[in-house]
Amino acid sequence: MSDADIAQYLQATTDRPTRDDLKFAVSRVDGARTAIDCGCGAGADISYLLDSGFRVYAFDMDDQALSVCQGRFQGSKDVVLSKASFETFDYPAASLVVADASLFFCPPDHFNTVWDNIYECLLPGGIFCGSLLGREDTMAQPGDNPSVFWSHVSAFDQSDVEAILRPYEVLRFKVHRSSGKTAGGVPHSWHIFQIVARKPAS
Repeated sequence: MSDADIAQYLQATTDRPTRDDLKFAVSRVDGARTAIDCGCGAGADISYLLDSGFRVYAFDMDDQALSVCQGRFQGSKDVVLSKASFETFDYPAASLVVADASLFFCPPDHFNTVWDNIYECLLPGGIFCGSLLGREDTMAQPGDNPSVFWSHVSAFDQSDVEAILRPYEVLRFKVHRSSGKTAGGVPHSWHIFQIVARKPAS
């Protein structure tokens, strides 16, 4: 993905509407309001979480994304930004972990460790709100594919997703399938698992 493509994406998503799943997840958080935003992009979710009373630890690998967020949340004591990947981020204790359209880019060899880290960092009763890539998504297909802008993605069958969610209480689960074109006009078929799940309280 070129720098120009990333800049276009960040501009397009800076003020995107908050997803219903995230609103629902926030409504289910009890106690401490500490969140981790995995792959924070332009910071739309950070903004919503701040408005909802959270202290937010956010990370991204992209310098442009971090620059946008640094400017956007300058002076806020409740936003801690890090340049990190899923496998290098030091996960603090949190009542909410947000990973929408970002766990796709965790290298498959590291996914199980990262998934364990997310579970372990959640406080008892904490909420995971995010999405996983299905194997039928265009981005998960091998070969010369203009929709693939990342060399390694983690993709799953529904049975895989159900298995890794067994330690959680699943509050919402939806399989999203659609076809159309990306923002850059490239044909794409989407296959995404949308998840809100709670870690047991004890």
